Amino acid sequence: MNITTLAKRTCLLLSLIITPAAWAVEMVPASPQLAAKAWVLMDAASGNVLVENNGDQRLPPASLTKLMTAYIATLEIRRGQIGENDPVTVSENAWRTGGSRMFIKVGSQVTVSDLLHGIIIQSGNDASVALSEHIAGSEDAFADLMNKTAGDLGMTNSHFMNPTGLPNPEHYSSAHDMAVLARAIIRVDPVHYAIYSQKEFFWNNIKQPNRNLLLWRDKTVDGLKTGHTEEAGYCMVSSAVRDGQRLIAVVFGTNSEQARAAETQKLLTYGFRFFETQTFYKKGAELATAPVWKGATSQVKAGLAEDLTLTMPKGQLKKLAASMTMNPHLVAPIAKGDVIGKVEVKLDDKVVHSADLIALDGVDEGGIFRRVWDSIRLFFYSLFN
Repeated sequence: MNITTLAKRTCLLLSLIITPAAWAVEMVPASPQLAAKAWVLMDAASGNVLVENNGDQRLPPASLTKLMTAYIATLEIRRGQIGENDPVTVSENAWRTGGSRMFIKVGSQVTVSDLLHGIIIQSGNDASVALSEHIAGSEDAFADLMNKTAGDLGMTNSHFMNPTGLPNPEHYSSAHDMAVLARAIIRVDPVHYAIYSQKEFFWNNIKQPNRNLLLWRDKTVDGLKTGHTEEAGYCMVSSAVRDGQRLIAVVFGTNSEQARAAETQKLLTYGFRFFETQTFYKKGAELATAPVWKGATSQVKAGLAEDLTLTMPKGQLKKLAASMTMNPHLVAPIAKGDVIGKVEVKLDDKVVHSADLIALDGVDEGGIFRRVWDSIRLFFYSLFN
């Protein structure tokens, strides 16, 4: 590869849309103001927060806590640490736990799967404690696991003291953190996520309904969880899919069961009406090749570590353009995953998204002749560039 060709390849421009939109970009009205203490509306694919109010405020999450309890349980199932059909012996501590209940009996054995359904659908505090004890040995140990998992997810305004959400001054979360957790639940384990859409669960001759009223009112809603204590008010985390776009809505601190459903519906309606999402590139897809000096091969494939997905007001996705800039001095050895360039997505002159380009494969160091020859070429290239 000659120097002229190399120079041309160090900066690549990829137009996502060549022709601008034929119509004016639709103006997005102000987001709805809700009768709630805090709220967040997030696009599930991109993770972009579309609207929020007090999204990072630390508030009691009540039974929204059980989203973390259930998430950890499904992680343990996926890792093979526990099985869905494993019997769990119900302790007296779990049986005595107050609040909403699955009505499991002390000393009885209940499968992990049934407890998981009791947590998600019936919001059973007794089921939450029983499963937490099965996984970690005690509620305190499970709380440590909850906080570690929250840290791994970047939930910086959450701290858990129990698996139920029963009041504790050191037990808190935020609307934004709960949206982050919901996104993880949806993306990591879609099989178990299907439980969140079930409208009722029958156990111990008692049929209890899911408290998420939107499951009955809006066929596009398929989760997630409600919560209520006197201190927290009525809270809800919901998700819906319309035309391939999934949104996550979180409300904290409404004043009734009806209000939390109505306020959540306002968020979802607003989001689907005025925003759209598109995935431009999938992670691991080859977007370009970059020249490599002193390597066993002269090029390396470049791509993204994560999907490049953007959520914008309707009409603006058609005006985006992306530029890819490669590092012109890539010297072998190069490991798979090394950062070798950058993608910037712009709307007019404003950068709306940037991401690292990574090496999709490794490149070993070349032989002695190749290294010497490329050292000479690199010397002259540096003089003229």
